[in-house]
Amino acid sequence: MSENTFMGVTREKIPWHPVIDYSKCNYCMECDKFCPHRVFERQEGDIKLIVKNPYNCVVFCRACGKCCEPDALSFPDKKEITKLIKEIRKEEGGK
Repeated sequence: MSENTFMGVTREKIPWHPVIDYSKCNYCMECDKFCPHRVFERQEGDIKLIVKNPYNCVVFCRACGKCCEPDALSFPDKKEITKLIKEIRKEEGGK
């Protein structure tokens, strides 16, 4: 079984994924059209897109946010996530 990791850390331990600000979102779906990793999903009968598969998001990728004209997507602080990854690796005996 192949484990999904990033820099030796289990992907599910890394809280990197977009957050949608619905007060800014215009529901154009450009982020969903752009992302090949199936992070987003639109549920039947609902105009809102949701982050359905957050751990499918590639760590440190922000490309969907760049195609979001109303700037409705935000991501965690990269420095904080890098720090967290280093801490996890240290705890788990990694380099």
